[in-house]
Amino acid sequence: MKVLIIENEIYLAQSISVKLNSAGYNCTIINSFDEYHDKKHYDIVLLSTNTANFLKAVEHFKHSIIILLISYISTDTVSNPLKLGASDYIQKPFMIEELIRKIKHHQDFKKFSVQNKAYKNYIKSRLETIKIPDYNFKKLKFPIIIKSNKQSSVDAFVFKFINECDIMLSYIDLAVTNSVEKVIKSYIENTLLFLSNLQFLKPLEQERLFEFIKNKSVILHTNSNIPNSKFQYINLNDDEKDIISNEILTLDEYAKFIILKYQNVFSDTELSKKLGISRKSLWQKRKKYDIKKK
Repeated sequence: MKVLIIENEIYLAQSISVKLNSAGYNCTIINSFDEYHDKKHYDIVLLSTNTANFLKAVEHFKHSIIILLISYISTDTVSNPLKLGASDYIQKPFMIEELIRKIKHHQDFKKFSVQNKAYKNYIKSRLETIKIPDYNFKKLKFPIIIKSNKQSSVDAFVFKFINECDIMLSYIDLAVTNSVEKVIKSYIENTLLFLSNLQFLKPLEQERLFEFIKNKSVILHTNSNIPNSKFQYINLNDDEKDIISNEILTLDEYAKFIILKYQNVFSDTELSKKLGISRKSLWQKRKKYDIKKK
């Protein structure tokens, strides 16, 4: 990581540089923004508010992590630079270890922000074509059990819920070992807990789970009927199985799924070849399943 230190107290600048170099950072020192001529990109800028034109430096490096090195707290040294794009500040004199802690904190925050944006865009692209019934999400009462043969439908329901209600999400797959223990240990208040594959739990485990999640913000997914449940129950009525459901598809169900998903991707010749059938059989299956090709 490249660090630019803009500081006119040369001893302080050199001391910071030595410590950061030993921690794996690559440091450059200049006395003020007026000396910046190399036009290189710096991941982190340590900017003294005692240097000339430091606000111009903030504007120039606003896409980097900027930590202000200040002598006193005021509107000019803290509030205005933060509004322009600075990330944080530290008041002199300070311990180098505290400065490094702030640097690592903002590095992690920036990395997680980029990752979170990528994950959200990916999830949106995967789920935006999935149609689910309209619900008044803010009036739903927890816990909720959702029956669906398609994991993707439940995923679309859950992500639409957290977007509309602006709530954080936690997820546990109940098919894994000791999943109920994990639910009990990891539950966080004011967070929606999404539990999939309820059908994998044995009756005693289900009973223990149900007792724990009473009056908690939990959505459970199952592809089986849950008899005598006291929780709100939603059936998405998507009885048609797909390739990622937790049940084995018949050959007809598999063929129907593949035809629907890929008939507008491959030609009939390619599609019939991939299914191991003739083009005539492909036509007959379309007729049997009442599938129309655009």
